[in-house]
Amino acid sequence: MAGSPAIRFRQASVVYPSGVRGLDRLDLDIPHGDLVVIVGLSGAGKSTMLRAVNGLVTITGGDVEVEGRSVRSSRGKALRELRAGAGMIFQDYRIVRRLSVLQNVLVGRVARVPTWRQLIGMWPKEDVELAFDSLDRVGLVDRAYVKAGQLSGGQQQRVGIARALAQKPSVILADEPVASLDPVTSRRVMEDLRRINQDLGITTLVNLHFLDLAKEYAERIIGLSQGRLVFDGAGGDVTEGDFAEIYGRHMTADDVLEAQVAL
Repeated sequence: MAGSPAIRFRQASVVYPSGVRGLDRLDLDIPHGDLVVIVGLSGAGKSTMLRAVNGLVTITGGDVEVEGRSVRSSRGKALRELRAGAGMIFQDYRIVRRLSVLQNVLVGRVARVPTWRQLIGMWPKEDVELAFDSLDRVGLVDRAYVKAGQLSGGQQQRVGIARALAQKPSVILADEPVASLDPVTSRRVMEDLRRINQDLGITTLVNLHFLDLAKEYAERIIGLSQGRLVFDGAGGDVTEGDFAEIYGRHMTADDVLEAQVAL
């Protein structure tokens, strides 16, 4: 919808069957093309916030709108279309190790390609070209026919980014994409995400644990605590005092990516 934000949280709440509150009446607008980093302690609601955007968790109060469409009221085909427009990048990569890198990226086209084509591997030419273009954007074209299981962790995560890109999404959701990576590789992945955001204008939400990485790459930082919004500000302006407010404590070495080199 013209003039509306890419993503809008409207008093959005998520209460799990156990009674745990993942989101607590979150009100928030994410404009088109923004790169937003979400920070907070484990259990603060970061992953719940991301997964509320594509309906992977059930919204129990309020709503989330993506490109003007209600997530809470989306069912069946409407929900599948909404998810197809939201590329998801996971902490554990979620790739099929026995398949080639190219085949893994083509998985991003399954919502758009008939099942019979997928089963016999007869992908449309334009989808294969799109997959190669996505691999080029993360520097892995030369690995297209290598089995994904032969790649390093950082390369596997970049395959995950390429797969999300192959969906031609309007939104990218990256859930702790560097949690299992070393500092150099973490920065490579974040550089890829920032470049894709800037080149293609795809609205990008990223959950991060490392606060220095959040400040370096975020245009905007969202701080969550117990499912509630406790901070919303420009990435370059955030201070250690702001992080202390978000986390309820001062920063430690575990919160800083650079400190991991010495550990």
